Amino acid sequence: MILGNIIDIINNAWPAGLTMVILGGLFAVVLLVASIKFKVEVDPKIEAIRAALPGIDCGACGSAGCNAYAKAVHDNPQLIGRCTPGGPNVAQKIAAILNLEVSGSDAPMRAVVKCNATIEEKKFYAEYTGIKSCTAANALPNVMACKYGCLDFGDCVKACKFDALHIIDGLATVDYEKCTGCTACVKACPRGIIEMVPFRNDKMLVVACKSQETGKDTRGMCEVGCIACKICTKQSDMFCMNGNLSVVDYSKYEDNEASQAAVEKCPTKVIVYRGKI
Repeated sequence: MILGNIIDIINNAWPAGLTMVILGGLFAVVLLVASIKFKVEVDPKIEAIRAALPGIDCGACGSAGCNAYAKAVHDNPQLIGRCTPGGPNVAQKIAAILNLEVSGSDAPMRAVVKCNATIEEKKFYAEYTGIKSCTAANALPNVMACKYGCLDFGDCVKACKFDALHIIDGLATVDYEKCTGCTACVKACPRGIIEMVPFRNDKMLVVACKSQETGKDTRGMCEVGCIACKICTKQSDMFCMNGNLSVVDYSKYEDNEASQAAVEKCPTKVIVYRGKI
């Protein structure tokens, strides 16, 4: 009796099953024909450019990803050199694909954290107990005495796809063995203390401060900030003042006796090397 019921079910279901198989086959044929008929041909040069890119879709070039940049730079060769992680090598490859020439003399851009204060050297008015985010903490007044200092909650660390940033002793620190110059950390920092610097050498001098306070006020908030004493500017013309802050003019960068004198005479030791040391 049970066997007979099973046979009846199979006999009744078979036509429906066969119909579904036939319809599935027809749909597959239709989709295949449509994919062939409406296929968008991709310029082989765009495919070659895409293959030359790092494939990390970091967005540093200003495009949504490597696919978008490949098409954009193909259509507008002035965009050559926008791939920061790829650097001059990738720029040269793209230029060769497009039968163009570019200068390979540009130094790769790398991130520098313009703060030098460790957790012991920072002054806090009160303990922050809110969301562990630099952006959230920065929205509140008086979280930290210096409004230009690293908040050390690691928004830049979370933004970096290459594990090139870490919070060490209360300070965001770049691992230059891993940094690709993608600029994600620059965009993530709410205080704007991470900047891109042309690395002509493995290590570069940086004024590790962003404070525009007077020297007296800076001293009251941070032991290692720029106090606008201008001693460095008197030692080397690669240093200049931007308001109350000394900055490096990288177009005049020279690692020589004059720049070393500026490092040695800086009273707060805020001029430091960043890079592969």
